[in-house]
Amino acid sequence: MRAKLRVAAYAVCVRDGQLLLARSPAPDGTPEWVLPGGGMEHGEDPHETVVRELAEETGYRVEVTGLLGVDSSRHVWPARRPFGRAVDHHGLRIVYEGRVVGGDLAHEVNGSTDMAAWHDLDAVPALRHIRLVDIALRLWRERPATGRVS
Repeated sequence: MRAKLRVAAYAVCVRDGQLLLARSPAPDGTPEWVLPGGGMEHGEDPHETVVRELAEETGYRVEVTGLLGVDSSRHVWPARRPFGRAVDHHGLRIVYEGRVVGGDLAHEVNGSTDMAAWHDLDAVPALRHIRLVDIALRLWRERPATGRVS
């Protein structure tokens, strides 16, 4: 079994009661909403990662205003090809709070997302979205001292 660690940084950006989200294809190809952000490059600081990823995925320049917490997830996927190996994937997701300070809303071209949009906070539960969106909103609302929600 192959072990894989992915460290990523994301931002919760709320403005006028709306949350900024990006749209990405799920494994089955169906679009789903995700937090803007993504994987760290080797040697990159997570703060730099979230600023870079937000610009790439949304067109906005953001100021990081706080660290909300860290989420850890682990999934084991079976081998997919006759000679492939199973993958034990560990995702470490650093969640920041961010504030848009410039730029214009734009959609990423040839990236992991295809569009970005603001959504009313009350409408987010009804959207097809990944679990990290719910975790990040809990971190943003509750601001636990541990930086962790269960």
